[in-house]
Amino acid sequence: MPNWVGEMFGAVDMMSPNRFVSYLTEDAIFKFGNGPAVTGRANIEKAVADFFASIKGLRHKIVNTWEVGSSIFCEIEVTYTRHDMKTVVLPCLNLFGMKNGKIKDYKIFIDISPLYAPA
Repeated sequence: MPNWVGEMFGAVDMMSPNRFVSYLTEDAIFKFGNGPAVTGRANIEKAVADFFASIKGLRHKIVNTWEVGSSIFCEIEVTYTRHDMKTVVLPCLNLFGMKNGKIKDYKIFIDISPLYAPA
């Protein structure tokens, strides 16, 4: 696994949208679960900041990674903390399409609905 993968997830866990988007190309495409695709660093930064506002915190545990050509696959376990302080642990898979050492195409395969389900 490239070192920057752990660093990037660290930026996400610190809930730093600005640091997170520094790992993306300027024209990156970001798709989170069933949400619409978001294009461009500025738009992605806003979308990620809006998501962060909906939760208290999060922590990523990298389970496994695979590199295939210009793609990196990361099997992740994410622990979300809701504003009511309850935690929800969800499995997910992230797919990074790389270009010149940055993420050009970022897809997150996750069912996020349990995070917002009534307690």
